[in-house]
Amino acid sequence: MKNSALFVIAALVVSSSVPVFANDKDECLLASKNCKAEVDSLQQKMKKLNGEIKKGNKVYSADELKKLNAKLKEANAMLDEMLKPGK
Repeated sequence: MKNSALFVIAALVVSSSVPVFANDKDECLLASKNCKAEVDSLQQKMKKLNGEIKKGNKVYSADELKKLNAKLKEANAMLDEMLKPGK
């Protein structure tokens, strides 16, 4: 009986801690979800992307990190394009 009770308690603790990790993700940056009318400058977006990428595998899967890195690369390319002389 004790083992069953411990198993149930352990399952509840594990299941209640999983959403905490999911909330650390910035779904707006990752998949354009839950963007509550966020309008960031290019520099702000790049700063946010860097911050999210630094969270690494603790928060994001390998595929999600690839997406964030691709978005950062795209933002850097946009900034480079805007800073070219003659524009």
